[in-house]
Amino acid sequence: MLDKNVVVITTGGTIAMRYDDATKGLVPAVNGRELMDAVHGLKDICTVEVIEFSNIPSPHMTPKVMKALGDKVDEIAKDENVAGIVITHGTDTVEESSYFLDLYIKTEKPVVFTAAMRGASDLGSDGAKNILSAVKVASSELAISKGVMVVLNESIHSAEDVTKTHTANTDTFQSPYWGAIGYVDFDRVIFKRNIINRLKIDTDKIEENIYLIKCFTGMNSDIFDFLIDKKVAGVVIEGFGRGNLPPLIVDGIKRMIDANIIVVLVSRVIEGRVLDVYSYFGAVKPMKEIGVILGGELTSQKARLKLMLLMGRYRTKNEIEKYFD
Repeated sequence: MLDKNVVVITTGGTIAMRYDDATKGLVPAVNGRELMDAVHGLKDICTVEVIEFSNIPSPHMTPKVMKALGDKVDEIAKDENVAGIVITHGTDTVEESSYFLDLYIKTEKPVVFTAAMRGASDLGSDGAKNILSAVKVASSELAISKGVMVVLNESIHSAEDVTKTHTANTDTFQSPYWGAIGYVDFDRVIFKRNIINRLKIDTDKIEENIYLIKCFTGMNSDIFDFLIDKKVAGVVIEGFGRGNLPPLIVDGIKRMIDANIIVVLVSRVIEGRVLDVYSYFGAVKPMKEIGVILGGELTSQKARLKLMLLMGRYRTKNEIEKYFD
């Protein structure tokens, strides 16, 4: 595999942090070349080129930066000598950046996000091993046309399914219900399933004026009236169970729809689809009837990014709805 060239794009995150005596905590400190130099065995896999895109904590990531990162990936992928691309990222928002790129980028070459739960100076740092695994995947012909992937702890996850499940454990990234699509073994990369019905959104714009609201028991419509006054473009609502909602917010949602605000409904439950199986006041069936879009299995944070991309191209409910579920 040494004739293959993998480009590693660094964006920051815990993987590029060290303990700082002055602030008594982890801060951005490690550049791209230092990251690669710490990975033993990397040179035995392929030729690696490093591009420093940014060095920020992942909570500083924004959809605009994600879009710029996606444009950079497509630019790099045009080089016929590049077999695949690895992106180092912070764990807090890697599931969002990877999903954004999965919807947005055009290349079918392997694009693999990786990260670390422990800083470069921490005992048992997992960054180097995760980079090695990610490069193995990005250089594998089996990874072509698999969509954007997230690789940590030797597991390969689809960007559409993966989510962070623990605040500190190195085995934090999981794909609830569906599971990983493969894993990285000592001698090779192994895939066990494919992602079907992969979606691409062909747009060069994003609509940033989209909000995410999490429902709670006893909730009223005050926040929705604020969003109407603010003239937002769209709102993702995270409901209960199958997507059912507190009754006091129903009129607020109706007012948003009357104001031509796109409303997408998802569930706070980590597995399963939103579906119109209940018909009581506040349930999904009457909400769908008044114009709420059902968001399928997506988490609220991913549904928001999807809506941002869709509204970069489409503006009506009928055009947008067909891309969900």
